[in-house]
Amino acid sequence: MSGRSDSDTHPKRAEVTDSETTEIADAKATEVADPEAAEATQATEAKDAEAEDLRDDADPAQDARQARWTAAGSGVLLALAGLAAALLRLTGSAPALVPVAYACGAAVCALAAVLGSRGRTRRALWLLIAGVMVMALGDQFD
Repeated sequence: MSGRSDSDTHPKRAEVTDSETTEIADAKATEVADPEAAEATQATEAKDAEAEDLRDDADPAQDARQARWTAAGSGVLLALAGLAAALLRLTGSAPALVPVAYACGAAVCALAAVLGSRGRTRRALWLLIAGVMVMALGDQFD
């Protein structure tokens, strides 16, 4: 549709006939004939309405807080894992570049944890990815 008033295209309007109206009414009457099923349907609809209300009442601040906690927690976890791997590789017979790569990846993940706790969750996500990639690169040198 072009939106012009002189356009030849017109939206089709749905017209409900009397026979369709009676069919719908008959179907609803059949549903109400079984009171237990009607109660179960009403209970289900009530639960769905409550769940919808909870989703509608979702606080954007709560979502942001959850994202910050997730980014910070993931960063700390990956940083600790990187430091542990660096210490384990340092005591072994691996080349010196391997523990350095793990330590650098852990430092990048620690920086991501700091940024995530301050609300820079997108940057924290990318830094987490980069930190894990640096650690994986260090594992390739082994």
